[in-house]
Amino acid sequence: MRYFAEITIITSCVIALVIALSAWNMTESVETFTPQQPMESFYDLEALTIDGDTFSFNSLEGKRVLIVNTASKCGFTGQYEGLEKLNQNTNSDDFVILGFPCNNFGNQEPGSADDIASFCTKNFGVTFQMMDKVDVKGSKQHGVYQWLCDAEKNGVSDNKVMWNFHKFLINENGGLISSLRSGVDPMDATILSFANRK
Repeated sequence: MRYFAEITIITSCVIALVIALSAWNMTESVETFTPQQPMESFYDLEALTIDGDTFSFNSLEGKRVLIVNTASKCGFTGQYEGLEKLNQNTNSDDFVILGFPCNNFGNQEPGSADDIASFCTKNFGVTFQMMDKVDVKGSKQHGVYQWLCDAEKNGVSDNKVMWNFHKFLINENGGLISSLRSGVDPMDATILSFANRK
């Protein structure tokens, strides 16, 4: 009887380890795409900034862009530090970070725009462009995320945002070239190379 109990415990531990490793791999995956002409232009998009101003994406023409959905109470929230470091160490004329707060995962971004702006400034000294809080999935998915997640719009891939701090890279021609899961660090070689046009 005791033998079977020990076997059951060991089997359960092995299964849990396999699941945990699979989940970790999922959060660290990087998917890259061959640049294509989008079906709908990235530069026709717009969104509100965290201050409530309209931000037209046509101002991003010729620049490389990283779009990331953020949250203040997430296990990945510390990535704000890496994002700001990335922002400080790249040429703002060539590379732009847009942070989109969202509350779609675990109620981890419940605050108002003022709460979010204060949190980002006070805790991480964020100077990159933060946007208004949006839905990144579901029936109220924001137009920017509709474009990022729908191959019929972006021309290359259907994507799904699985958690906070999922990153997308858009090249200087408005083409979606990469989808990076939450576990990919902002200072990852893939992102650094992209930001510095290498």
